[in-house]
Amino acid sequence: MAKRSRVETERTVNYILDEALNQILTIGFEAMSYTTLSDATGISRTGISHHFPRKTEFLAKLDMRIGQLFVDELNFTSLELLESSWNAAMKQPRHLAVLKLYFSLCGASQKGISFFTAIEHAKEQAGELLGAEGERCIDNLIGRSSVMLLTNNVEELAA
Repeated sequence: MAKRSRVETERTVNYILDEALNQILTIGFEAMSYTTLSDATGISRTGISHHFPRKTEFLAKLDMRIGQLFVDELNFTSLELLESSWNAAMKQPRHLAVLKLYFSLCGASQKGISFFTAIEHAKEQAGELLGAEGERCIDNLIGRSSVMLLTNNVEELAA
């Protein structure tokens, strides 16, 4: 069998990563598996594990994309718009999935995974644009969101 080119390999890796991101945001990281990825991509489980020997490597490769999904939904123009944009984002399954993943990995030592910096970036951006009140607003929203996720009562965030 002929050796695959670097371009073909890169295309395959990106295809797997695109599907991994889709599954992380739809069925969740815990439910995603080499089997679900293989079924969706048509690439064998062995082929996928060749590129990603450990499941956490998907998070390491996708951390910037996942973090950007989180921050892109927020409006830092005013405290009111920041809070309302956060609440609106919490109604979107993809944004909820990012926060669930964030909270599920809090305290875990996951080397190479830094999308937590997106939360810090959101706080820094709020601080730069809205001052200390903006930083406190992000802290409060994170706290409220964690409670709502723990109690499975996301609807309360919009109240």
